Amino acid sequence: MTSKDPYDILGVSRNATPGEVKKAYRRLAKQHHPDHNPNDKSAEQRFKEVQAAYEVLGDPQRRAQYDRFGTGGPTPEYRTWSSGPGAPFGDVSFDFGSLGDLTGIFEQFFSRRSGGPARGARVRRGAQPGADIEHTIDLSFEEAVRGTEREVALTSGGAGPNERIRFRVPAGVDNGQRIRVRGKGQAGPGGRGNLMIRCQVQPHAYYRRDGLDILLDVPLTFAEATLGTKVEIPTLDGPALVKVPPGTTGGTKLRLRGRGVRAERAGGTGDMYAVVRIQTPKELSARAHELVHELDEELRQKPRAKLGWPK
Repeated sequence: MTSKDPYDILGVSRNATPGEVKKAYRRLAKQHHPDHNPNDKSAEQRFKEVQAAYEVLGDPQRRAQYDRFGTGGPTPEYRTWSSGPGAPFGDVSFDFGSLGDLTGIFEQFFSRRSGGPARGARVRRGAQPGADIEHTIDLSFEEAVRGTEREVALTSGGAGPNERIRFRVPAGVDNGQRIRVRGKGQAGPGGRGNLMIRCQVQPHAYYRRDGLDILLDVPLTFAEATLGTKVEIPTLDGPALVKVPPGTTGGTKLRLRGRGVRAERAGGTGDMYAVVRIQTPKELSARAHELVHELDEELRQKPRAKLGWPK
């Protein structure tokens, strides 16, 4: 197989910044990773090429050497990493010129296959770690509020046994929040990246969340809101009795202090609010209609009198 230019493999120009090189590498590594392309030999081959190319361009010193002695430059005593039986990347070959010790590439490859650094391998200082892996989990409302433990299985793409990773979901995580599990991502010259767990919280039948506060709509009759009452409501810690003062209006929030979300990482605990929703009857009997009319006459309320609206 003819030699390949690592710039061409990553699809970046020769004056690309380190950030652009890293971004291209992560995108291609994720696209062609064997875990995402099971039993696809071409994708696996492409993944190996991307890893090897980044081993050169991701290291400032090796990149400088390649730029000086690589394709189109002077011809020093080249060492060719060729194909054939026993070659670490199958039929991948690079004419990288005098790039010094290539053990870093071997270490990276065997690290990916084993799920960690090769035995005896050293992670080079300043080398880029592998790409992060993102995984989404579904959580119930209660699990997100209280915290829980989960386990995920990362497939190896046929390169070895699947890796089972157990982690803790801290109390108080919110929808869309990410949890970082260090050192469980893809392998790279500087070690493994991270496993990023994205939390997808399922909606609750009657609770909803506002930051660290929990809201619960509580229906009341007109009489209950006007005269006052006591209502038993459900909370995450069991039933609680809420006192409704006389003359409570719709939308009023009655607070239960400390019954909200406890944020384990950020600290602090929210409150729970019973939100009053007054139920207005839609159908009235003749007698009920007469009584409501008498009550209105008795109360003589003029709720819009002070608004200054034109008559």
